[in-house]
Amino acid sequence: MAKPRVFVSSTYYDLKHVRSSLDLFIESLGFEPVLSEKGDIAFTPDTPLDESCYREASSADIFVLIIGGRYGTEASGKQKTPNRTFFDRYESITKKEYDSALARDIPVYVLVENNVYSEYQTYLRNKDSKDITYAHVDSVNVFRLIEEILSKPRNNPTHTFERFSDIETWLREQWAGLFRELLQRQSQQQQLSALGAQVTELRAINETLRKYLEAVMKGITPADSNRLIQSEQRRLQELERNERIKANDWCLYVTKGLRVPFEYFLDSMTKAGSFSDFTKRIEARDKSVAVRDLLRTLEGSDIARRDFNGVRKLLGLQPLRLPKSKKPNSEGSAGEKQASNVIEKK
Repeated sequence: MAKPRVFVSSTYYDLKHVRSSLDLFIESLGFEPVLSEKGDIAFTPDTPLDESCYREASSADIFVLIIGGRYGTEASGKQKTPNRTFFDRYESITKKEYDSALARDIPVYVLVENNVYSEYQTYLRNKDSKDITYAHVDSVNVFRLIEEILSKPRNNPTHTFERFSDIETWLREQWAGLFRELLQRQSQQQQLSALGAQVTELRAINETLRKYLEAVMKGITPADSNRLIQSEQRRLQELERNERIKANDWCLYVTKGLRVPFEYFLDSMTKAGSFSDFTKRIEARDKSVAVRDLLRTLEGSDIARRDFNGVRKLLGLQPLRLPKSKKPNSEGSAGEKQASNVIEKK
C-alpha cells in the first residue's frame, strides 16, 4: 500500500537532531519520510544536486519546513558570491525547496524556532536599519523567508517550537485534522451524488406529469391514454434501473476510472456475449482505454466478475462465465490478486 511521502526541508547542521527525531516520528505514523541525508533523494548525474531536491519536494504529498538560525547554502543556477554579508540577498536551497512544493500546492507545514521568531519581531520594527546585530540568525534572508510565508493568503500554517515535543504535538494535531477533513469531504461527495440521483428522478417524474396534463387537456382517447401511461412507466423504470447501474462498482470503475461514456458502457454490456467481447466493444468505441488491463481484471478477479454480472442482472440478462481454460486456480494467481486490488482501490 502506498504511503504518504513527507518531505522534510531545513538546513542540516544546526537542525540535524530535530531532523532525526522527525524522521522517526513520521515513520511511527506509517508515513514515508524523505530526507536528503538518508539517501531518500535520487540524484541525477547531468543536473546540479539541488535540482534533484526540488524535484522530490514537488512530488511529495506533504512538505514540512523547519526554520532555524541558518539560511543555508545558495541555490545553483547563478554564480555564487563568497563571503556574503548579513544583509546580502540570495536564494538558498531550502528556500527553493519550499517554492517547489508551493508551486504544486502541496500541503505545507512551517515550524520556526522560538528564538528566531522573537528576533523576527525585532526585525519587523527595524527593517530599514542595518546597525542592529542579530544573535540567532546568520542572514537577514531568514526573516524575509518568514515574512513571505506569513504573507501568503493560504497553505501557510506556522508554529513555533522550543523542543521537539512541540513539533510532534503540533504536527500530530494538524495531520489528524487533515485526515478528518478528507473524510468529511468524501462523505459530502457521497451525499451530493445521492442528491443528484434524486434530482434526476424528480425531473423525470415532472416530465411524466407534464405529459399526463397535456394529454388530459387535449382529451385523448382511453386507448391512447393507456399507451401513454405504459410508455411513461417504462421510461421511469428504465431511469431507475440506469441509476442503480451507475451505482454499481464495475460501472463506476469503467465509466469514472477509465472515462468510458455511460451509453458506450451500457450498449457493450447489453450486446456482449463474453468478457472478451465486452472489452472489444469498448475498444471499438474508445481506443485510449487500456482494454488488455480491463480483460485481465475480469479474468483475474471474482469481485469484478460479480459486479459485472450484477449489471447484467439489472439489464435482465444472463450472467457471463469464464471459459474453463481461463478459470484461476484455487490458490489464486498473482494476476488475480493484482486485479482484485485494482477493483478494491478504485
